[in-house]
Amino acid sequence: MNPADQTGLLARAGSESYGRSLLNRVLLDAGAGDDPLTHITELPAQRARCADWPEWVPSELVTALRTAGIDRPWEHQTRTAELAAAGNHVIVSTGTASGKSLGYQLPVLTALHADPRATALYLSPTKALGADQLRTVGGLIHDNPLREAHPASYDGDTPAEVRQWVRANARWIFTNPDMLHVGVLRSHQRWARVLRHLRYVVVDECHSYRGVFGSHVALVLRRLRRLAAWYGADPVFILCSATSADPATSASRLIGAPVTAVTEDASPRGARTVALWEPPLSTALGGENGAPVRRTATGEAAKIMASLVAEGARTLTFVRSRRGAELIALDSRRVLAERAPELQERVAAYRAGYLAEDRRELERSLSEGTLLGAASTNALELGVDIAGLDAVIIAGFPGTVASFWQQAGRAGRRSQGSLVVLVATDDPLDTYLVHHPAALLDRPIEATITDPANPYVLGPQLLCAAMELPLTDAEVTELDAEAVLADLAEQGLIRRRPGTRGGPARWHVTAHTQPHDAVDVRGGLGTPVAIVDAESGRLLGTADAGRAPATLHDGAVHLHQGETYLVDELDLDGGVAFVTEVDPGFTTSARQVTSITIEAIISEQVHGAVTTASAQVAVTNQVVGYLRTSVTGEVLDQVELDLPAQTLHTKAVLYTVTPHLLSAAGISDDQLPGALHAAEHAAIGMLPLVAGCDRWDIGGVSIAEHPDTGAPTVFVYDGQPGGAGFAERGFAQLTAWLTATLSVIHSCGCQDGCPSCVQSPKCGNGNSPLDKAAAARLLGAVLGELRTADIAR
Repeated sequence: MNPADQTGLLARAGSESYGRSLLNRVLLDAGAGDDPLTHITELPAQRARCADWPEWVPSELVTALRTAGIDRPWEHQTRTAELAAAGNHVIVSTGTASGKSLGYQLPVLTALHADPRATALYLSPTKALGADQLRTVGGLIHDNPLREAHPASYDGDTPAEVRQWVRANARWIFTNPDMLHVGVLRSHQRWARVLRHLRYVVVDECHSYRGVFGSHVALVLRRLRRLAAWYGADPVFILCSATSADPATSASRLIGAPVTAVTEDASPRGARTVALWEPPLSTALGGENGAPVRRTATGEAAKIMASLVAEGARTLTFVRSRRGAELIALDSRRVLAERAPELQERVAAYRAGYLAEDRRELERSLSEGTLLGAASTNALELGVDIAGLDAVIIAGFPGTVASFWQQAGRAGRRSQGSLVVLVATDDPLDTYLVHHPAALLDRPIEATITDPANPYVLGPQLLCAAMELPLTDAEVTELDAEAVLADLAEQGLIRRRPGTRGGPARWHVTAHTQPHDAVDVRGGLGTPVAIVDAESGRLLGTADAGRAPATLHDGAVHLHQGETYLVDELDLDGGVAFVTEVDPGFTTSARQVTSITIEAIISEQVHGAVTTASAQVAVTNQVVGYLRTSVTGEVLDQVELDLPAQTLHTKAVLYTVTPHLLSAAGISDDQLPGALHAAEHAAIGMLPLVAGCDRWDIGGVSIAEHPDTGAPTVFVYDGQPGGAGFAERGFAQLTAWLTATLSVIHSCGCQDGCPSCVQSPKCGNGNSPLDKAAAARLLGAVLGELRTADIAR
């Protein structure tokens, strides 16, 4: 029986939903043993609520849309279009696959049809999404009068000769914030035609603009509005977002102007089965002293995807890392080679770093169904229109509830049922969520955190704005940037000059200032380091300079497209790492030494024997060596390194405890370092629960007697220059955060600590020392003081 026939039988079997029947098939393949499921829920289907086409939409566009299969729009689509056409900035914040794009296509294509000089911009966070939306628009306007809109892509993959044509002729330009910053605003005189007649700016998947990246984008968009106004245009912004908390406020902060929100989702949705899956413990994996070890999330996800593909179910697996995407695809194909060899070539990996033509081919194969299974990083989370997927597997909580539902929404388009499986990794937050499903499934979507006033973001962006068009005092006041500008002037980067012909004084960059090249909109730490195959000279990819010492040091193992490379040389000054393809039979993990100093206390509270604070800090990190580990997990040896230290100025949340509290909690001096270290690790893993971040966005330091506090201290800090708002949220919700942290330690079944509670995958000290029991006593004592103080207040 072929897989398609099997799928049909499953869909018709009994009264269970299609998603539940797929899940039962996966469980049957998993075999006997511990039940990996911790929770199952069924989300009901939803019927569509349709509306009429707005009267102002040209008949040519209505005909094209009906030909494409859209007979009538849904209510939220017409509401979005009507608001934008009336001149209001608008955000449509509805679920995945709810047709948000039609909400902006109607006003944009109408304006471009009515005025042959009008222009529009489309901005997306990923090239894949931009290319997908360009294809959709191209299909709509092909071979009809609407083709005069001349949509075109302008991104890093666009050849130089095509870029010239885009500047001169394109009327709807599909690009991203990075290219807008460095390719358009920087040389705005060459884009005068576009800016002068700019009617609409579409900002797609705007919930992804968060943290430092979002703060940069917020200021890039303000620069765009400023230059458009200088050329005489006042474009309307149409923003699209997955369901999020207070989308109007978030969108207003992003563009710097009031925004109206459309949040009622009128699209149809199929029934969805959501399952939470914790990989069972296994003694076959060779844990220390024969102790059982939990099976990996990537291995479980690969087996689940293979089972689903073998049933003919179109499946997409999301994983956090590029390496994880490669491994899941390889493992899934290996399983299929034994079970259904004719299907193993219909599974592939998709991630950033591939050549543009390879990415486009994979996107087409996914959309057309040539590929039945794909393992992807979040590059496919953001809106690529892959219709009709039967299942989504999420290997590890993606960091935010918004991302979880965005990824889950890739399955079950329209009226089709679907399956969503969240496979927990060895991570405290994942462990907590699969055992506390309400914290995920019933929790409101997070607000998007951006801080355009972050001085580490605002300063460089002010220099870019001043280079594009000198700043007036009024503009500086509007941004509340006087102190930042004064600091830039003291550095000799900008100076205030009197106005000409009685005009206002303006701020001009100095002759040697070249700010655009120094600004990384994505918030990376330094210039990217190129990863080059030493034998062929081929560019394999890039890595942030800030992360390169820990991942691309001499002797590090690097994985790319299923191939293993060994780093021969890391040249930080030259911005290049040379690698050689080889299978060394081991993996590597860096050992780092981190110190932290308090530069300023922002806010401080005393809770009896516990003092908490929000602070500006300087974090100094140095990679001092690395461990080589066999494929079975045995540490082979330790290699010393001599690399330069790096300093990060950021924000942190911290707490200190008194010796008396430690004594009352039964924590001795020799137990204290392990207790603080374990409590720090667990807290880092749980901060995403209250701060809407990913654990890789933050770091931590703990010390038995910190020189700045004179007491045992735990720090958790933002991993971005200037901070990203995560530590501040942790400080504001410290009791709830540490309560969840203590809960995950208590609920973990391990004896001495494991990656599901107090061990960290990125610990620079090899997860030593750690004392799980003492950490639980420490956190219990700290929470007792916090709650007592709360009651007293």
